[in-house]
Amino acid sequence: MAESEYEIDLGNLLAFDRHHQFLSPSSSREEVAKKAIEQGTKLVQTIADALFALPSREDRDGPIVELPAPTTKLPREKPIPRPTPPTTWEKFAQKKGIQHKNKEKLVFDDVTESWKRRYGYDRVNDDNDLPIIEAKATDEVGKDPFAERRKEKKGKVDKQEKNRLHNLKQANKVGALPSHIQLAATSLPITGTQSMPKKISKDELQHVAGMASTATASGGKFDKKLPGEKAPKHEKKYRKFLPAVEGSGMGALEKQQNENVLNKLMSKHSHEILNVQKAVDMYNVKSDKKRKGGGGGGQQKKQWGQSSSSSKLKPNAKPFKKTSHKSPYKGKSK
Repeated sequence: MAESEYEIDLGNLLAFDRHHQFLSPSSSREEVAKKAIEQGTKLVQTIADALFALPSREDRDGPIVELPAPTTKLPREKPIPRPTPPTTWEKFAQKKGIQHKNKEKLVFDDVTESWKRRYGYDRVNDDNDLPIIEAKATDEVGKDPFAERRKEKKGKVDKQEKNRLHNLKQANKVGALPSHIQLAATSLPITGTQSMPKKISKDELQHVAGMASTATASGGKFDKKLPGEKAPKHEKKYRKFLPAVEGSGMGALEKQQNENVLNKLMSKHSHEILNVQKAVDMYNVKSDKKRKGGGGGGQQKKQWGQSSSSSKLKPNAKPFKKTSHKSPYKGKSK
């Protein structure tokens, strides 16, 4: 097929046919896929033929060709980022003519006699590797040199963080914040412009601060309070417990607490605790039995004797104790 039928852009490895006609919508999915594969195969073969037509040079990996400049302007997915304004150090270095030099990452450490990183964890000349620090004539007596070095290091870290925030503020003025800062500030997909964040009300800030302050194991009881920070409001009632160690008056408090619980239960379930009708019925039954038992004493004694004799047939719980064989009627009736 003639090369003029396709437009080729070797700079982007691109080839397309402007006169290609798509199939009708009524065509089946399989037919459309088959036609697309056939057309794509022709375009790829056209690009390969154009590449082999370029002048090449031999290399151990094979022939190498130099692609021409692209002729098709492809759109960017995202806009071109704006240039970041120079930092304070970059302005100073440019004014003084200081050139940036790349330093080696590994440096020989004389203390441990090994190669270590210049910066970061387990770095060279680390203060943790120094067992002894030589005193200077200007050192004050009584001061810890290790504590002084830690304080100095913390001051450098705080100063570096302050400079970083200052540079971000300067970049924000011209709209050149880094992409990850934009994403964290807006919580939206990066579009190249920073949208104004939603203004949070005072109540929402207090609510979020209260949740953060109580999100610890102790509920924020032992956390340090910020200046001007109010204690979080406790909406529910507090539960009161007696102290574990008994002190003066603790017995009276416990007794009073138990009485309150008992009175509360009896007031709620008094109809279940005392059944008046059942108590009256039981009293009447006992009175009737007592009245009937007064006339038939011999029969009652006889029945009691039969029950006592039947109890003798049962095994004794204490075999080592002598049992009494006296008649139950002895001395009781004539």
